[in-house]
Amino acid sequence: MTAGMGQGDPSMTDHHWLHRVRRRSGSVAAATGRVYRNRWTTRVRIAAAVGLVSIGGVIVGTMLFGHAGLNVGPFRAEMSISPSILGGTEVDIPPLGSLHLDSHDGPIHLKVNLGSLDQSRTEALIDDPAAISSAGENAVDDVRSGVIRLGVRTLGIAVLSAMILAALIFRNMRRVAGAGVTALVVTLGSVGLAAGTLRPDSIAEPRYEGLLVNAPAVVGDARRIADNYGRYADQLQQIVSNVSRLYTTVSTLPVYQPAGNTTRILHVSDLHLNPASFGLIRTVVQTFDIDAVIDTGDMVDWGSSAETGYASSIPSVGVPYIYVRGNHDSAAIQDAVARQKNAVVLDNKITTVDGLTIAGIGDPEFTPDKSETPAGAGQDASDPLTIAGNELAATIRNYGKPVDIALVHDPAMAPPLSGEVPLVLAGHLHKREVSLLPVTVPEPAASDASASPAPTPSATATQTVMQTRLMVEGSTGGAGLRGLEKEEPTPLSLSVLYFDENHQLKAYDDIQLGGTGQSNVEMQRNVIGAKEEEATESPSPSGPVGAEPSR
Repeated sequence: MTAGMGQGDPSMTDHHWLHRVRRRSGSVAAATGRVYRNRWTTRVRIAAAVGLVSIGGVIVGTMLFGHAGLNVGPFRAEMSISPSILGGTEVDIPPLGSLHLDSHDGPIHLKVNLGSLDQSRTEALIDDPAAISSAGENAVDDVRSGVIRLGVRTLGIAVLSAMILAALIFRNMRRVAGAGVTALVVTLGSVGLAAGTLRPDSIAEPRYEGLLVNAPAVVGDARRIADNYGRYADQLQQIVSNVSRLYTTVSTLPVYQPAGNTTRILHVSDLHLNPASFGLIRTVVQTFDIDAVIDTGDMVDWGSSAETGYASSIPSVGVPYIYVRGNHDSAAIQDAVARQKNAVVLDNKITTVDGLTIAGIGDPEFTPDKSETPAGAGQDASDPLTIAGNELAATIRNYGKPVDIALVHDPAMAPPLSGEVPLVLAGHLHKREVSLLPVTVPEPAASDASASPAPTPSATATQTVMQTRLMVEGSTGGAGLRGLEKEEPTPLSLSVLYFDENHQLKAYDDIQLGGTGQSNVEMQRNVIGAKEEEATESPSPSGPVGAEPSR
């Protein structure tokens, strides 16, 4: 009875089934434990962990410390290596943008940042023609040696980082050594893959990003610009040295000899970030004994924060530097100029330098992607250029004292200044122009005309109206990269103005230096002649006075 009941009890059957399941599970677990504790399985597990730690150390070390500085000519380049699947090389050229080269396959990516221009080396290159030549010849070797040094540095850092990380995790010397060996193999393999897939010809087909894409007028043919700048650098020293010889020759001419109390002003404009411009300005300042420099804008190209360092060369000029903002200059550039100890920024303000009273206003428009003023600009009363010109004219009228010079960037801002000042200096056009602004004689009222007799010729002749001369400077920077892009190079232009003790302009020297690949220098002394002064006594109802200064 008892046996029968035990065989038919369901609870007893379930109990035996669960017991068998537990025994089988225990067997599987025991087998798994034996496999896990197996010597070879343990070694594979440890090797995988060491490998992962090594790769992590390589990545962390490369990202944090895989960079090195390099001098390439006047540039201070920063080179860095980072992990990448696609490989390749990126060259950052602030503020223009970046170049991307399909130079090699992964797993490493090379980045070169040409973010700074060393002033002392730039000046040394300008002053030493042999240094200019050797800099171009050694550029490729400099880059090659820099890449090799960076590779060796990265290799050491990767191995060291992997060993440090392994020591923190495993605390076992054998595993730390294994991590170092693994990191060495991984890094050498990555560098070897990049070297084995190197494509030197990729430099001929770069991909542009940033402002280079959006501003083809600046970039043009990159290879032509590079070649032209090389030729320009070769001739630069000869160009600058010729200025001194020309000045010595022209100063001996009897047409005009500045007196001892003469004030000499150097007018420059549109430097457009040319690294050679300040070297040229310093040469002219020292050679011509300049009292102050006037810059009518467009110091840089894009007005970006990366370009603000260009203004740091202003103190090297050694004399007061009067500046008005151009349409390529942002507020950040204006602030950078204002921070220089010898700079004076005029934005609807008036200052006095060496007895000369100078007023100026910045360009109201910020259009770094536009190089030319549209036709008709400045003729509409609602145009921003006309409004800015009227604002400066009102400031001059309210000043209470005579103003000798007015500064604007765009000549389209000058018409409202006619009759307010004897001289207006401008830039923007990248070519030298000198003209007399038209003067409009107020028409008498109809009632007055009927009641008063017509003025006699002698009365008209004695009436004196201030005639305003407009002097537009060319580009002292040869229009920057734009000048290197053209087949016909843009010359470097600047002028020396001579004022007597009465603050009157008596003469000016136009200096023009050959552009890219040219070494010619031209200098012309212009004397304000008696015929022109007579012409200003008779005001013209409309249109400019056509008198030309004596040559």
